[in-house]
Amino acid sequence: MSQPYHYHQPNAPDSHGDDQDSDLELDLQELDPISSSPAGPSRSARPSQDARRKPFGEFGGRIPLRNLRVGRLRRGGDYGQLNRRDEEDRKGLLNEDDSNRHSGGSGDTGDDDAPLLGAPRQRRMSIREKTFLEKIGRFLHIPGLVDSEYNAPGDEDDADAEHDPSSNRTIAVGQRQTTRFPPNAISNAKYTPWSFLPKTLYNEFSFFINMYFLLIALSQIIPALQVGYLLTYILPLSFVVSVTMAKEAVDDVARRRRDAEANSEPYTVMRFEERDGTNGSASSKSKKSKKNKANGKAAHRPSSYHEEEQGLGIRVEESRFISREITKRSSELKVGDVLKLGKDRRVPADVIVLQSTSKEFAGDKAAIKEEHENLESLVEADDGPAEEEIAAETNGAGEAFIKTDQLDGETDWKLRLATPLTQTLDVREFPRLRIVAGKPDRKVNEFIGTVELLPKDADGTATGTPEDSGIDTSKSAPLSIDNTAWANTVLASSSTVYAVVIYTGSQTRQALSTSQARSKTGLLEYEINSLIKILCVLVLTLSFILVALEGFEIHDGRTWYISVMRYLILFSTIVPVSLRVNLDMGKTVYAFYIQHDKDIPGTIVRTSTIPEDLGRIEYLLSDKTGTLTQNEMELKKVHVGTVSYANEAMEEVSTYTRQAFATPDEQTLVTPSSAYVAPSTSATRTRREIGARVRDLVLALALCHNVTPTAEEIDGESVTTYQASSPDEIAIVKWTELVGLRLLRRDRMSMTLQSVHTGRTVVRVKILTVFPFTSEGKRMGIIVQFESSNGSDDDREIWFFQKGADTVMSSIVAANDWLEEETANMAREGLRTLVVGRRRLSGQQFDDFSNRYAQANLALQGRDAAMAEIVTQFLERDLELLGVTGVEDKLQKDVKPSLELLRNAGIKIWMLTGDKVETARCVAVSSKLVSRGQFVHTIAKMKRKDLANSSLDFLRSNPSAALLIDGESLSLMLTHYRETFISLAVRLPAVIACRCSPTQKADVAKLIRAHTKKRVACIGDGGNDVSMIQAADVGVGIVGKEGRQASLAADFSIEQFCYLTKLLVWHGRNSYKRSAKLAQFVIHRGLIISVCQAMYSIATFEPIALYRDWLLVGYATIYTMAPVFSLVLDRDVDESLVNIYPELYKELTTGRSLSYKTFFIWVFVSIYQGSMIQGLSELLIGVTDNSFKRMVAVSYTALILNEIIMVAVEITTWHPVMIFCIVGTAAGYFGSVPFLRDYYDLEFMIKGGFWWRLALIMAISLVPPYAGKLLGRTLRPPSYRKVRGV
Repeated sequence: MSQPYHYHQPNAPDSHGDDQDSDLELDLQELDPISSSPAGPSRSARPSQDARRKPFGEFGGRIPLRNLRVGRLRRGGDYGQLNRRDEEDRKGLLNEDDSNRHSGGSGDTGDDDAPLLGAPRQRRMSIREKTFLEKIGRFLHIPGLVDSEYNAPGDEDDADAEHDPSSNRTIAVGQRQTTRFPPNAISNAKYTPWSFLPKTLYNEFSFFINMYFLLIALSQIIPALQVGYLLTYILPLSFVVSVTMAKEAVDDVARRRRDAEANSEPYTVMRFEERDGTNGSASSKSKKSKKNKANGKAAHRPSSYHEEEQGLGIRVEESRFISREITKRSSELKVGDVLKLGKDRRVPADVIVLQSTSKEFAGDKAAIKEEHENLESLVEADDGPAEEEIAAETNGAGEAFIKTDQLDGETDWKLRLATPLTQTLDVREFPRLRIVAGKPDRKVNEFIGTVELLPKDADGTATGTPEDSGIDTSKSAPLSIDNTAWANTVLASSSTVYAVVIYTGSQTRQALSTSQARSKTGLLEYEINSLIKILCVLVLTLSFILVALEGFEIHDGRTWYISVMRYLILFSTIVPVSLRVNLDMGKTVYAFYIQHDKDIPGTIVRTSTIPEDLGRIEYLLSDKTGTLTQNEMELKKVHVGTVSYANEAMEEVSTYTRQAFATPDEQTLVTPSSAYVAPSTSATRTRREIGARVRDLVLALALCHNVTPTAEEIDGESVTTYQASSPDEIAIVKWTELVGLRLLRRDRMSMTLQSVHTGRTVVRVKILTVFPFTSEGKRMGIIVQFESSNGSDDDREIWFFQKGADTVMSSIVAANDWLEEETANMAREGLRTLVVGRRRLSGQQFDDFSNRYAQANLALQGRDAAMAEIVTQFLERDLELLGVTGVEDKLQKDVKPSLELLRNAGIKIWMLTGDKVETARCVAVSSKLVSRGQFVHTIAKMKRKDLANSSLDFLRSNPSAALLIDGESLSLMLTHYRETFISLAVRLPAVIACRCSPTQKADVAKLIRAHTKKRVACIGDGGNDVSMIQAADVGVGIVGKEGRQASLAADFSIEQFCYLTKLLVWHGRNSYKRSAKLAQFVIHRGLIISVCQAMYSIATFEPIALYRDWLLVGYATIYTMAPVFSLVLDRDVDESLVNIYPELYKELTTGRSLSYKTFFIWVFVSIYQGSMIQGLSELLIGVTDNSFKRMVAVSYTALILNEIIMVAVEITTWHPVMIFCIVGTAAGYFGSVPFLRDYYDLEFMIKGGFWWRLALIMAISLVPPYAGKLLGRTLRPPSYRKVRGV
């Protein structure tokens, strides 16, 4: 809990031990080292004296104002004392060993009195000595001897060496660096121009079928093994590999094109130059006279700080640098660049916030000065509201809110601060800053570093005393996570932020948390690879059998093993080289259908090699924020004890509010003790009581928050927006405005409420103390003092308001009989419940609390526990229960029916989120991920492994329960009980994991894949989901509001979650079933011609080709390819039936469409038909040399027609293209017969003997398989025939 100026920072690390401050609290001296640092030696006694002299709540009113602006000009003499304190502690900040410390504080243990501004790391050497060493260093080009203010000459690309990523880095702000850092370019490409060929060739020939045909093609170089033209074997393989490589190249070029769009996003960068026109490079800087400094004024566009300082009458020295704004693309940003960011801008790299100017304060100095005068009774200042304080507040307080949901999945906004050292600095003086940062790290919630401000004339040209030359000694301040903004976060507040880039490209936090993109191969291809190996074994067995029948004798000078090799080559068509080509072309067709589906517009197929896997998904891992929810909160329901309001009933709340705050004049202010006045015509006693309760609840909700209103100009109109760390609070404040009570103004010390109906100010309070929300406390409170209409403070009306989770508030509020039941009802509806209570404090009670609380806050050990005890003792006892609110996190469109359909399709859904436990539970209930009445077993904050056994035993005995587990407990489970936990979790109907890091999400996906050997799909919309998406078998990215990182890295990109159902259940199912049927037909086509060759070889006992040259090439291309490939257009059921019967998708997960059973059925059919076609041809015509051409004409024609008719028999739903392919191929074959004189006896083909033999062979070949198929459909009809009713 905290003073008025404190804000909740959810991502701050927890402190270790009770003797440290919470990261959500700041020490008074840390905030105002100048005003709180004593001049005398009695350091330890001074704070307690101040605490006794003033109430604790009054400290916060002035502390930030003094040190967040021109505090350096107020008491410049005190800096000398500050610079001599805690030197060793600040030196330790630079040690790499300190990287394990939490970033929230600047000390190691309990150094709570350490000032925020620290001393320099080393004492300044004398001017003469430093100048001499600098001259030697520049003459010899030794970087170590060059003055640290400047960098080595030349561009960063010409830097001396690559920076060692394992060491700390020193960054010269706004200047070129002495070492090279990675470029700031986004890259989701899988290949580089140099790695494309080796990687793709390796991937292609890692498949057995390609390696097999490569060996077959190479064997044709050996004369003894030649059985035909060399091109007959090389061309098909080359075509297959070329097609696949071309698809990979097209996909990767598309990725690079999308990356280029992101990398070309423009950003405003501050460029600094010296007044003689040179840039900020060290080599171009020499000693400058004060005359040269004065001559450069015209070239500089003054900053707002420069103008305001002059307007306040503060003496301003002319800067040695000038600054101007330039535009750079995101990929061109470098370490040290100073960015100028505005609201809703994505942060392109990891940065340190140097300055933040809030627009809401611009030009409002008079109002703030008046407010200071009005609050003098509250803030006992020693010298009144100084002009510096007013200037500080008019420029903002160095604060900025950022949205990190794309980074860590958390919906709460995070507060980021500029250090006072840089916030009060003129923008033109940024080149004097040096930042020391640690090595690149993937921990998004930790950072440690320092910033140092070098003297103005560090090159030795300074003259006069320190008082004459301004700040003459270097100063430094610590940097923590509060001063950072990581890449792909978004600036949420209406402010202008200056930030310096410290990590770029591959060294940013998000890039380090993201796994490298990998080439993905579909499960169907692995299954086909296994079947191909079986075919190869059959070929080898057949070859040995034929050679064995010959007695392993030498024929025509060939030994038996040469004969085996020749047979292998002759039967190589059993292993169809065209299989990969057909499947790859089929994938292209599937991708075309997906991208042109009007029901899922905007869908993009980024990886076209795995569409069949969309039909095999068994586990779906989903993000929450932006995926299942819109991250837009809305207050849907309130309950005031006797009556509940929701939907249209909110109009009645608005009526009560209008009546309660209808003041008679401008001077009348409403307080909680004011009598509720209702119209006498309709005001029964019950209605008056309800109206008073509604007024009290609305007033409490309008005051108990950390929301700040800001004015923005949109399309020329002034629009009020709200800023807060939590969207829940914004939703509540918007609701109070909707029902009639608007938050007009709020700063650290006061709050003003306005009636929407009358436009009058009706409530004005002074903020005494704020207790921010914490994940541990689960509640938020505020103490306010109401201003009365007469303006007198004789009878101070002080109230403590608090709201929080029902689990903690139930023991704080007074006894009641309805709270538990009503919160349970709201929870079942998926609403996030907040219980609201209040307590009135007398002036004496508040003074006692303030003194005790201040003393507890100054304790060096056990501070948190002591402060919590004081709050419990004085405030959190028997609060008056005002009501309960229910806030809904709006779900994405059609999330509920989509999740239900996917569950019915046999897909188990896990929700992995970085958000809080309570939020995850509410969304799981509201989205129906957890069904009504289903028990949710929660595992949270588990720190000891011995506690895990009871939870594992419960899950083992309750397989129907859902599991809710946080990241800390998940990490413990995966460390100590990995196999046991995952074996139980994968059987549960739903799992919700919250507080997960991006790395944990990816690890869960990998673990499920490894343990179950099933297909896992991951879907998300944020940069924090990229690792999970890339680790999945199928990654689906949603185009998010704040960025496209997930969409760019995914295999499939969609615009809404509900599109996923059609992508899986319709397109995925069709893609898998079509590819399975296509693969089996291609295998059948290759096997049947090989059986014909085997029958001929058995008849002749010679390894001689039956179908040579063109007949062999044409068979797999123009004569059969089109009809077989047209199967990619087939479908067994309509889309409407798939949505009605999602169980049709469930049966695909068994892989029955392409299994060993179906494979051997097709092998048997191929052997039967090949034997009949070739055997009957030899029997009816003979195998002599004279009858060879006639036999070939009959068998080859029967082979072609058999394949075409088999395709027609297997088609379920006819398509015009199918008819064209079948008829066109048959016509094309007979049209080409006159050109096949070298292979056929054409005179025989026009006789009746040819046709009756052909008809007989076709009948014997086709009728039995077709009869068997009809019998099987009758006895065991497939599922699709059941739902179609045929």
